[in-house]
Amino acid sequence: MSSPTDQPLHGVLPVLHTPLTDDHAIDGPTLRREIDWAFELEADGVVVAMVSEILRLGHTGRKELAGLVCEAVGDRGYSVISVGAESTAEAIDFARHAEEIGASAVMAIPPVATALGGDATCKYFAAIARSISIPLVVQDASSYVGAAIDLSVYNRLLDEFGPEQILFKPESSPLGPNLSKLRDATGGTARIFEGSGGINLVDCYRRGIVGTMPGTDLLDGIVALWQALEAGDDERTYALSLPICALVALQLQAGLDGFLAIEKYLLHKRGLFPNTHRIEPVGWTLDAETQAEVDRLFARLQAAL
Repeated sequence: MSSPTDQPLHGVLPVLHTPLTDDHAIDGPTLRREIDWAFELEADGVVVAMVSEILRLGHTGRKELAGLVCEAVGDRGYSVISVGAESTAEAIDFARHAEEIGASAVMAIPPVATALGGDATCKYFAAIARSISIPLVVQDASSYVGAAIDLSVYNRLLDEFGPEQILFKPESSPLGPNLSKLRDATGGTARIFEGSGGINLVDCYRRGIVGTMPGTDLLDGIVALWQALEAGDDERTYALSLPICALVALQLQAGLDGFLAIEKYLLHKRGLFPNTHRIEPVGWTLDAETQAEVDRLFARLQAAL
């Protein structure tokens, strides 16, 4: 019997949120419940990335989370672990650890504390790719942190490693046109994911992405939207897309902390998380009026489903 991961990385791969206990340790049982729920909704796999709070977990916490995730996923689908770090050596350490514990692929952002030129950025990603045998997703996290990755870097990496070893998750604005530039510059060979939370999913799908990496909070809506796009059902596509876009627009107002606050609120509202704890310090907390609008839009999405 073939495994779901026999094919190249693709489909709906939600980025997990890290549930925390009251003493702010990683809540393993709740994390497993979140992963089980993702597969019940027909996600193709799961991802550990920015909204997993990896930048606040520390070296030990990141490895602990990666281990818990890969163990819980097993052979049910893909497991993608973010390994980007401030030094090449640490990124390689994270990448090798991810491969050792059974990850399907790794993903990396560039260092955020150092403004790198194209040559240094390319050298950083190439070093990670050479250190492992599993694929690397090159993530431009400039919608959260850091600077946009130049198109020439993508081309050079693809030329050296090929489309099975190097995949891309561009996030710099304007996302759709930049995605098309990457697609066209690589003759359509680049395998591209989008990670806009769903707000640009319809537009990006029409530009040829192979998958999406949304948050877990709206996963039922995102899976249904992806299936509607695959089926060419425009009526259902826009019925689902509009409340998703409105919810993500609220999250975008406060950057990474906006996504974290609202997404953890929705996971708690769904009964998946026992609380909404985030790793402190945080720069924004959900206020009553935003929460009320989130509730109204969430109800609309559920009605559309």
